[in-house]
Amino acid sequence: MQTPTIPLNPSSNFPPNSHHTQLKLLPKLHLLPPSLFYRPPKMASLGGFGFGVRSQVVGGGASSSSSSSCGVDTNGLCTLTEYVGKEGMNVGDDMVVLLHHIQYACKRIAALVASPFNSSLGKQNTLAGTDTGSGRDAPKPLDIVSNEIILSSLRSSGKVAVMASEEDDAPIWLTDDGPFVVVTDPLDGSRNIDASIPTGTIFGIYNRLVEVDHLPKEEKALLNSLQAGARLVASGYVLYSSATILCTSFGSGTHAFTLDHSTGDFILTHPSIKIPPRGQIYSVNDARYFDWPEGLRRYIDTVRQGKGRYPKKYSARYICSLVADLHRTLMYGGVAMNPRDHLRLVYEANPLSFLVEQAGGRGSDGKIRILSIQPVKLHQRLPLFLGSLEDMEELESYRDVQQKVNPGYEV
Repeated sequence: MQTPTIPLNPSSNFPPNSHHTQLKLLPKLHLLPPSLFYRPPKMASLGGFGFGVRSQVVGGGASSSSSSSCGVDTNGLCTLTEYVGKEGMNVGDDMVVLLHHIQYACKRIAALVASPFNSSLGKQNTLAGTDTGSGRDAPKPLDIVSNEIILSSLRSSGKVAVMASEEDDAPIWLTDDGPFVVVTDPLDGSRNIDASIPTGTIFGIYNRLVEVDHLPKEEKALLNSLQAGARLVASGYVLYSSATILCTSFGSGTHAFTLDHSTGDFILTHPSIKIPPRGQIYSVNDARYFDWPEGLRRYIDTVRQGKGRYPKKYSARYICSLVADLHRTLMYGGVAMNPRDHLRLVYEANPLSFLVEQAGGRGSDGKIRILSIQPVKLHQRLPLFLGSLEDMEELESYRDVQQKVNPGYEV
């Protein structure tokens, strides 16, 4: 019997050099619930939500304070849709529609990673014939399915001009009049799924650069995707763990929403997150200790002996899942880091640094602020240090913390 192929988005015209057409190589894919790939109904109007019309988020995020009132249901709970609407932050109709589709996609990915069939997909390694010369990691089947779910949802929203993903060699132009640009790592930490270790989705949202609309599609798609992190209007991550948590910022604080599986709503559970000014945890793969520069070794040796500026011994906590390590750091303080040129500036470092800064912390490459760096390549890599402000200042005072020796680890 011939293995059927699920049409993730029959109307999509994928780039000829992408690996989307290789989905037919996944013999177990047809076993996944078809609902994972259905597109949400288009929101034809927002009359039922009572939002005022604003075409874009301007400046560096929403103009309303994060302490704005929020419409609540009869149980006194505030949903993400209510929080960003007119009774809350009032981020604008276009952003509300986009968020509706992003959260829909992430619910589908949450179902995918929890599916009993993901084990069969996860055991298939790199897709045959995939060229990773662009600097991307070799894609895995679950990464690709997650990428298709997000692409389908963004296309359905009608609000996204360009999507740039960790799973694609080049940005994809979606629609000429979409007001936003979305950069994403669809499934961070997918190598951990077989061990049921937390994974996540990372996304950043920019306004479309209307000044380059006259350029050819490929050129303007790339320029829109290479905006500096300081121009982000929103960013977020979704943690798939014991709970599914969507953490986001629109430029006025960082807020986390937990998925209520009984209703399908993301409920506000962590308003206005403030990362502690100092933690007592560092997160790094210290099996690489002898490849580190002298400054980083001295910093780690100092804080774990309790001889740093904070006179208590630090503990190590490392999951090897960027979203999970950062989420713990936001909650408890400290520093999460990868000192080598490994993490991607555009769709990992920038969105996460935006969230950390909005929570009162700092994102750095070990020397300078992440959000001030101008990307020059879509899959550009760099060291990444995220965490509490005082911990980050102490770490950077050691100066020599970027790992230049890179043996090319598989993990």
